[in-house]
Amino acid sequence: MGTREALVDAATGLLDEGGADAVTLREVGARVGVSHNAPYKHFAGKEALLAAVAARELARRSASLSALRDRPPGEALRAAMHDYVAWAQLHPNRFKLVFGTWTADAEGLGEAAHNAQTALVDLVTAAQQAGALPPGDPVRLASLIRSLAHGAADLAAAGHLAAGGKGHADPEDLIDDLFGYLRQASDTVTDPGTAKGGETR
Repeated sequence: MGTREALVDAATGLLDEGGADAVTLREVGARVGVSHNAPYKHFAGKEALLAAVAARELARRSASLSALRDRPPGEALRAAMHDYVAWAQLHPNRFKLVFGTWTADAEGLGEAAHNAQTALVDLVTAAQQAGALPPGDPVRLASLIRSLAHGAADLAAAGHLAAGGKGHADPEDLIDDLFGYLRQASDTVTDPGTAKGGETR
Protein backbone atom coordinates (compact mmCIF):
# COMPACT_ATOMS: atom_id res chain seq x y z
CA MET A 1 0.00 0.00 0.00
CA GLY A 2 1.35 3.43 -0.97
CA THR A 3 1.56 6.41 1.34
CA ARG A 4 -1.42 8.15 -0.26
CA GLU A 5 -3.69 5.14 0.23
CA ALA A 6 -2.46 4.76 3.80
CA LEU A 7 -3.32 8.39 4.48
CA VAL A 8 -6.83 7.87 3.11
CA ASP A 9 -7.19 4.77 5.30
CA ALA A 10 -6.09 6.71 8.37
CA ALA A 11 -8.45 9.57 7.57
CA THR A 12 -11.31 7.11 7.16
CA GLY A 13 -10.55 5.62 10.56
CA LEU A 14 -10.57 9.04 12.21
CA LEU A 15 -13.79 9.91 10.40
CA ASP A 16 -15.46 6.73 11.67
CA GLU A 17 -14.32 7.47 15.23
CA GLY A 18 -15.18 11.14 15.53
CA GLY A 19 -16.65 12.60 12.37
CA ALA A 20 -15.07 15.09 9.98
CA ASP A 21 -13.91 17.36 12.81
CA ALA A 22 -11.64 14.58 14.07
CA VAL A 23 -9.73 14.42 10.80
CA THR A 24 -6.59 16.56 10.65
CA LEU A 25 -3.61 16.13 8.37
CA ARG A 26 -1.32 16.17 11.39
CA GLU A 27 -3.17 13.31 13.10
CA VAL A 28 -3.46 11.38 9.84
CA GLY A 29 0.29 11.71 9.33
CA ALA A 30 0.94 10.55 12.88
CA ARG A 31 -1.20 7.45 12.39
CA VAL A 32 0.65 6.54 9.22
CA GLY A 33 4.00 7.27 10.80
CA VAL A 34 5.15 10.07 8.52
CA SER A 35 6.15 13.65 9.27
CA HIS A 36 3.44 16.24 9.84
CA ASN A 37 4.32 17.82 6.48
CA ALA A 38 4.23 14.58 4.48
CA PRO A 39 0.42 14.52 3.91
CA TYR A 40 0.69 17.88 2.12
CA LYS A 41 2.71 16.17 -0.61
CA HIS A 42 -0.44 14.25 -1.49
CA PHE A 43 -3.29 16.58 -0.47
CA ALA A 44 -3.61 20.36 -0.62
CA GLY A 45 -5.50 20.43 2.65
CA LYS A 46 -8.12 18.76 4.79
CA GLU A 47 -10.94 19.15 2.27
CA ALA A 48 -8.88 17.45 -0.44
CA LEU A 49 -8.15 14.57 1.92
CA LEU A 50 -11.81 14.21 2.89
CA ALA A 51 -12.78 14.39 -0.77
CA ALA A 52 -10.46 11.45 -1.43
CA VAL A 53 -12.20 9.52 1.36
CA ALA A 54 -15.61 10.34 -0.14
CA ALA A 55 -14.47 9.47 -3.67
CA ARG A 56 -13.27 6.07 -2.50
CA GLU A 57 -16.58 5.40 -0.77
CA LEU A 58 -18.44 6.28 -3.95
CA ALA A 59 -16.15 4.04 -5.98
CA ARG A 60 -17.01 1.21 -3.62
CA ARG A 61 -20.71 2.01 -4.03
CA SER A 62 -20.28 1.81 -7.81
CA ALA A 63 -18.52 -1.53 -7.53
CA SER A 64 -21.31 -2.88 -5.31
CA LEU A 65 -23.94 -1.79 -7.82
CA SER A 66 -22.04 -3.28 -10.74
CA ALA A 67 -21.66 -6.59 -8.90
CA LEU A 68 -25.46 -6.93 -8.79
CA ARG A 69 -25.97 -6.85 -12.57
CA ASP A 70 -26.10 -10.64 -12.88
CA ARG A 71 -29.22 -10.80 -10.71
CA PRO A 72 -32.74 -10.34 -12.08
CA PRO A 73 -33.10 -6.56 -12.60
CA GLY A 74 -35.84 -5.88 -10.05
CA GLU A 75 -34.13 -8.02 -7.43
CA ALA A 76 -30.78 -6.36 -8.14
CA LEU A 77 -32.15 -2.87 -7.60
CA ARG A 78 -33.93 -3.84 -4.38
CA ALA A 79 -30.74 -5.45 -3.09
CA ALA A 80 -28.80 -2.31 -4.03
CA MET A 81 -31.07 -0.14 -1.91
CA HIS A 82 -30.93 -2.53 1.03
CA ASP A 83 -27.14 -2.41 0.73
CA TYR A 84 -27.28 1.39 0.59
CA VAL A 85 -29.17 1.51 3.89
CA ALA A 86 -26.83 -1.04 5.47
CA TRP A 87 -23.82 1.08 4.47
CA ALA A 88 -25.45 4.22 5.88
CA GLN A 89 -26.17 2.50 9.18
CA LEU A 90 -22.76 0.83 9.47
CA HIS A 91 -20.77 3.92 8.50
CA PRO A 92 -22.91 6.97 9.40
CA ASN A 93 -20.01 9.44 9.27
CA ARG A 94 -18.97 8.28 5.80
CA PHE A 95 -22.59 8.54 4.69
CA LYS A 96 -22.81 12.10 6.04
CA LEU A 97 -19.50 13.06 4.45
CA VAL A 98 -20.30 11.76 0.99
CA PHE A 99 -23.60 13.63 0.83
CA GLY A 100 -22.37 16.79 2.51
CA THR A 101 -21.63 20.13 0.88
CA TRP A 102 -18.49 20.38 -1.21
CA THR A 103 -16.91 23.63 -2.40
CA ALA A 104 -14.57 22.08 -4.92
CA ASP A 105 -14.28 18.99 -7.10
CA ALA A 106 -11.17 17.69 -5.35
CA GLU A 107 -9.56 14.30 -5.84
CA GLY A 108 -11.95 13.16 -8.57
CA LEU A 109 -15.02 13.39 -6.36
CA GLY A 110 -17.23 14.62 -9.19
CA GLU A 111 -16.21 11.73 -11.42
CA ALA A 112 -16.77 9.20 -8.63
CA ALA A 113 -20.23 10.62 -7.97
CA HIS A 114 -21.07 10.49 -11.68
CA ASN A 115 -19.98 6.85 -11.92
CA ALA A 116 -22.06 5.87 -8.89
CA GLN A 117 -25.10 7.66 -10.29
CA THR A 118 -24.63 6.04 -13.69
CA ALA A 119 -24.42 2.57 -12.12
CA LEU A 120 -27.70 3.19 -10.25
CA VAL A 121 -29.47 4.54 -13.32
CA ASP A 122 -28.30 1.50 -15.29
CA LEU A 123 -29.97 -0.79 -12.74
CA VAL A 124 -33.16 1.25 -12.90
CA THR A 125 -33.16 1.12 -16.71
CA ALA A 126 -32.68 -2.65 -16.67
CA ALA A 127 -35.55 -3.04 -14.20
CA GLN A 128 -37.80 -0.89 -16.41
CA GLN A 129 -36.94 -2.96 -19.45
CA ALA A 130 -37.76 -6.13 -17.50
CA GLY A 131 -41.16 -4.73 -16.48
CA ALA A 132 -40.28 -4.54 -12.78
CA LEU A 133 -40.61 -0.75 -12.78
CA PRO A 134 -42.93 1.59 -14.70
CA PRO A 135 -41.61 3.45 -17.74
CA GLY A 136 -40.40 7.03 -17.56
CA ASP A 137 -37.24 9.00 -17.04
CA PRO A 138 -34.82 6.52 -15.39
CA VAL A 139 -32.74 9.30 -13.86
CA ARG A 140 -35.77 10.77 -12.13
CA LEU A 141 -36.96 7.35 -11.00
CA ALA A 142 -33.49 6.56 -9.65
CA SER A 143 -33.64 9.81 -7.68
CA LEU A 144 -37.02 8.84 -6.23
CA ILE A 145 -35.79 5.42 -5.13
CA ARG A 146 -32.51 6.70 -3.70
CA SER A 147 -34.27 9.59 -1.94
CA LEU A 148 -36.54 7.19 -0.09
CA ALA A 149 -33.64 4.97 0.94
CA HIS A 150 -31.54 7.98 1.94
CA GLY A 151 -34.32 9.66 3.92
CA ALA A 152 -35.32 6.42 5.62
CA ALA A 153 -31.72 5.81 6.68
CA ASP A 154 -31.50 9.34 8.07
CA LEU A 155 -34.76 8.99 10.00
CA ALA A 156 -33.74 5.63 11.44
CA ALA A 157 -30.37 7.02 12.53
CA ALA A 158 -32.14 9.84 14.36
CA GLY A 159 -34.55 7.42 16.08
CA HIS A 160 -37.59 8.52 14.10
CA LEU A 161 -38.15 5.28 12.21
CA ALA A 162 -38.29 1.71 13.53
CA ALA A 163 -40.34 -1.40 12.88
CA GLY A 164 -41.44 -1.52 16.51
CA GLY A 165 -41.75 2.23 16.98
CA LYS A 166 -42.12 5.42 15.00
CA GLY A 167 -43.28 4.88 11.46
CA HIS A 168 -44.06 1.20 12.12
CA ALA A 169 -41.30 0.28 9.68
CA ASP A 170 -37.56 0.12 9.33
CA PRO A 171 -35.82 1.49 6.21
CA GLU A 172 -35.80 -1.92 4.53
CA ASP A 173 -39.57 -2.21 5.00
CA LEU A 174 -40.13 1.14 3.28
CA ILE A 175 -37.85 0.17 0.42
CA ASP A 176 -39.85 -3.01 -0.09
CA ASP A 177 -43.09 -1.01 0.12
CA LEU A 178 -41.88 1.39 -2.56
CA PHE A 179 -40.90 -1.41 -4.90
CA GLY A 180 -44.27 -3.03 -4.33
CA TYR A 181 -46.06 0.18 -5.32
CA LEU A 182 -43.80 0.67 -8.32
CA ARG A 183 -44.43 -2.90 -9.46
CA GLN A 184 -48.17 -2.31 -9.21
CA ALA A 185 -47.78 0.82 -11.30
CA SER A 186 -45.77 -1.12 -13.85
CA ASP A 187 -48.42 -3.84 -14.02
CA THR A 188 -51.13 -1.20 -14.52
CA VAL A 189 -49.23 0.29 -17.44
CA THR A 190 -48.75 -3.17 -18.93
CA ASP A 191 -52.47 -3.95 -18.59
CA PRO A 192 -54.31 -0.59 -18.78
CA GLY A 193 -57.64 -2.33 -18.36
CA THR A 194 -56.92 -2.94 -14.69
CA ALA A 195 -56.95 0.80 -14.03
CA LYS A 196 -60.77 0.83 -13.92
CA GLY A 197 -62.00 -1.54 -11.28
CA GLY A 198 -59.98 -4.42 -12.66
CA GLU A 199 -62.02 -4.50 -15.87
CA THR A 200 -60.37 -5.66 -19.06
CA ARG A 201 -61.55 -5.35 -22.58
